[in-house]
Amino acid sequence: MLAEHPKGRATSGWGVPAGPHLPPFGQAGPEGFPNDPFVGIPPFSTGYSGWMSLSEVDPDEEVQGEIHLRVQVLGSQGSRRLRCSVLEARDLARKDRNGASDPFVRLRYNGKTQESTVVKKSCYPRWNETFEFELAEPAGEKLCVEVWDWDLVGRNDFLGKVVFSIQGLEAAGQEEGWFRLWPDKSKPTEHERRGSLGSLQLQVKLRDETVLPSHCYQPLVQLLCQEVKSGCQDGQVHLVTLLDETTTAECRQEVAISLVKLFLGQGLVKEFLDLLFELELAKPCEPNTLFRSNSLASKSMESFLKVTGMPYLHFVLGPTISRVFDEKKYVELDPGKVEIKDVGCSGLHRVQTEGEVIEQGRQHLQSYLGELLDAIVRSAPACPPLIRAAFRQLFQRVGERFPQHQHAKFVAVTSFLCLRFFSPAVMSPKLFQLRDAHADARTSRTLLLLAKAIQLVGNMEPAAGRAKETWLSPLLPALQQGTARMRDFITRLVGTEEDGGEEEGEGRPLGPPPAVVKEGLLLVHKTRGKGPLLAAAAGKKLHFCLTGEALGFGKSPSAERIGAIALGDILAAEKVEEKSFGSSHVMQVVYTAPGGQQETAYLQCKCVNELNQWLSALRKVCGNNPRVLRSYHPGVFRGDKWSCCHQRDRTGLGCDRTRHGVTLQDWSDPLDPTVEAQRLFHHLQGLRGTLREKYWELLEPEDAQNGPRGEDAALPEALSRLFAVLGELESCHRRAQPPEPPAPALLQLQT
Repeated sequence: MLAEHPKGRATSGWGVPAGPHLPPFGQAGPEGFPNDPFVGIPPFSTGYSGWMSLSEVDPDEEVQGEIHLRVQVLGSQGSRRLRCSVLEARDLARKDRNGASDPFVRLRYNGKTQESTVVKKSCYPRWNETFEFELAEPAGEKLCVEVWDWDLVGRNDFLGKVVFSIQGLEAAGQEEGWFRLWPDKSKPTEHERRGSLGSLQLQVKLRDETVLPSHCYQPLVQLLCQEVKSGCQDGQVHLVTLLDETTTAECRQEVAISLVKLFLGQGLVKEFLDLLFELELAKPCEPNTLFRSNSLASKSMESFLKVTGMPYLHFVLGPTISRVFDEKKYVELDPGKVEIKDVGCSGLHRVQTEGEVIEQGRQHLQSYLGELLDAIVRSAPACPPLIRAAFRQLFQRVGERFPQHQHAKFVAVTSFLCLRFFSPAVMSPKLFQLRDAHADARTSRTLLLLAKAIQLVGNMEPAAGRAKETWLSPLLPALQQGTARMRDFITRLVGTEEDGGEEEGEGRPLGPPPAVVKEGLLLVHKTRGKGPLLAAAAGKKLHFCLTGEALGFGKSPSAERIGAIALGDILAAEKVEEKSFGSSHVMQVVYTAPGGQQETAYLQCKCVNELNQWLSALRKVCGNNPRVLRSYHPGVFRGDKWSCCHQRDRTGLGCDRTRHGVTLQDWSDPLDPTVEAQRLFHHLQGLRGTLREKYWELLEPEDAQNGPRGEDAALPEALSRLFAVLGELESCHRRAQPPEPPAPALLQLQT
């Protein structure tokens, strides 16, 4: 969904307004977000980035939604009529103070006008009215269907229109469907005023992909897996090295994510990371700067931690982050940024000195750092075995590469764990789903200082870090102690699995609790249902917590859970029509109650973003349920019928299809190796010439002189097989392209 803009809107470089227009039906999910947030631009491309001018909003351009129409030509030559059935509309713009509109339809054809009845307080109106006009000869006139918001006082508000060509309709006889509402472009635009409200910088990235059946990608997947299994061989240029050298910095992160997810699906991620470590350490490098660049090895390990370690991250950092947000202490160590006026000592009736403020900030920061380090050093048993195995490989590889610098193998581990995982999450907890909202200025400063402290501990040399920012010197004793504790933690982390049981007696859980996918307060609407959720919570606001096991609910986050719905019992998670409860932020969770009957819980979110996040989270965790519904009712059952379709059978089939696949993408998405293989294919397809050139550039000089280096030059087996696989996949894509559709008989024109 797009937010409303009360004053201005961004326009692209082509002068196209970026207002709240919904896409045509069938191109994007009707939920307001597509199945993949990157739709429209090839993978790993930069998309669009630039400045867009803001201009004053014309109320007649603020339209959105679609209208369901049936248009047909009746009668024979000489006595023909144009019939238009206005059925319903959805997601209309909200023009009234009550958050809805009072829509009606106005039809104009050949100088005549007809209007429908007014539907009060609805953005999802149903009319089911039919209008007829005498067909003009010749049929050069256009049929204009306009939607308006009726106002008792003042002029009516324009909600959008659709214009049809009658000539196209004559060939088809009848057309029915959902048509997007368009703004009124008949009025002249005041170009001279464009840009007077400033500019907005936007970055937009879309992805539109055709994913073939999984068997089509098997040759590519098998080739990549074989290269990983074969490892590094002396005197040969490895395919992974070519990929690293030819991938630009802008798309290296996305390539790394796809590779990590692909090899996770194949059970070879440890071998893949170990190969990257070996290839990276074979380059000229210094022990103190290992893995500090944005190489494919660094990006792949960083992506691996985010894909596999988010529950562990929440387990370790969650309590301390929550404490910082709750306490909102003033923490500052930099004398140039201390604000004396914000901190007073009212008990002594005097203002604190700069030194006292800094000392107080040091105490708070040291307390947070100590708590965080306690959680880290005790978390070795809770760390996922796959992550521990990856760090064990890294620790051993660096130790073998720099036997005279044993300190380097500890820094190599902390460079990923602290500098690329813990510290960024402390600095921006919302980006790692640790919080629902960004921190205020004071809390943000505290988190920044705490992240700096974690970085210094991760560097394993706090004195060197202190030289850059001398005002951190009051924290030096705590940093030195933290460095020693971090070293002991790394030793336990990379130890054998048998070594990990030494902390069982400390009263800590051996693993994190079930990962929380989504949680927050939701209002439970009253319905006729008698399920456990409905009976216990109807009409109340409860705290819901979605994990990998169930959707639980209680009075508050810390209160005892009232009940739960097992994920296997959830049949659908869908939106509810606005008119059902007077809100556009209500979702329904259809589930099977313990007695076997089907029940529906109606839960209201605070905003459209939260609604989309809940729907996405529920659909992901329930995606493999074998009993998911194929249809549902977007309304509610009141009286003796459904409000959406007026069916009287409460347990009958729904009137709209469910949308299980419409989700938002994030780090917790389930692995889909086929999609990752498709994205890698697109990336490699664009690098065919570059891969060949880079191979000859990296080849040993004496080998490079033996023979031609053009298109006909002999290439290594792996690279030749890769080019053959890419060529076959390209042919499969060409064969999978659908034929060009015939020109539609009904032309929808924007005027």
